[in-house]
Amino acid sequence: MTQRRVTIKQVAAEAGVSITTVSHVLNDVPGKRVHPDTRARVKDAAVRLGYAPNVLAQSLRTQRSNTIGLVGDEIATTPFAGKMILGAQDVALSRDAVVFVVSTGYQREVEHREIEELLRRQVDGILYAAMYHREVELPPQLASVPTVLINASCTAPGVPWVVPDEVAGGQDAAEVLLAAGHRRLAFINDVDEIPAMFGREEGFRRRAAQAGLGADDLQIVTAETDPGGGYTAARRLLQGDQRPTAIFCFNDRLAMGVYRAATELGLRIPQDLSVVGFDNQEFVADGIFPGLTTIELPHYDMGVWAAEQLFDRIEAEPQATKPAPTARLRGPVIYRDSVAPPPWVQDPGERREPSDRRANAGSDGAAPTIHMNK
Repeated sequence: MTQRRVTIKQVAAEAGVSITTVSHVLNDVPGKRVHPDTRARVKDAAVRLGYAPNVLAQSLRTQRSNTIGLVGDEIATTPFAGKMILGAQDVALSRDAVVFVVSTGYQREVEHREIEELLRRQVDGILYAAMYHREVELPPQLASVPTVLINASCTAPGVPWVVPDEVAGGQDAAEVLLAAGHRRLAFINDVDEIPAMFGREEGFRRRAAQAGLGADDLQIVTAETDPGGGYTAARRLLQGDQRPTAIFCFNDRLAMGVYRAATELGLRIPQDLSVVGFDNQEFVADGIFPGLTTIELPHYDMGVWAAEQLFDRIEAEPQATKPAPTARLRGPVIYRDSVAPPPWVQDPGERREPSDRRANAGSDGAAPTIHMNK
């Protein structure tokens, strides 16, 4: 048997007041004076009866649905989406609003359909999220609704966006290694020319230069951003004439390959080689031994910032022209156990030079041929 919706008339009868009074209390109508005892009696009656307001009727009256949409390209498969969504949801909850989340799988046709469905449901605004930092072209339908970008930027005027501060992330990675005493550094960067590739390298180089490191003290190589790419790149670096004592990896998955290469070459982490990752993919960074020190991407904070901006724009007067703020948020360093002083700082009497045979020979004692992933 289907249970019928409790009406405002039933709440009024239960509380012993008029329907108008119930409406004023439950809709928190401004300027209407209702005695506190009466207000409490109405709310108690609504709870006892299980009354739920008619959201459709409210939206017709207020022109607000108290819902927003979050459109993402890879929400179902990326480990980062959860924190981004949580940040947006926490803000929405504080505003008595709900977030509808849809995933497009990088398909424009799917994206077009999902956005149209959200607009038919009268969402008050849309968060347009990318699962990796890039510049995007906004779908034309979003011109009709307040929109804020997360983890992406665009050239469209009047659209707020928030992205990670990639340059600061590269600087922080270098600082962790420099503070431990390392002066022979390497960076395994992404092969794809995306903002993170350029920004992280710029920050890493800048901080190294500030510390007085010369060209011979810093090696930059590129690789596919998976464990295989990290392994191949690390083998090349660790068997070179200028073996680094510390490696910064574009992401944590690359660092997994570095760990494997170091183990095969007889190098201990962190005693012989320090490693810093990026992303703080916890199942990777906590799952390898020793735990990986890494730079966390600020996905939760980006979700919060974007949702706050979106609600501010939704609540602004229609005729108000607000400038479009943008933000680059710095992620924290997550310290684990993959960084230590270089060997000669640990034991000044036992300085290991880069020609150390352990790192220059394969398992049979001969230097293997190394090919970089492209």
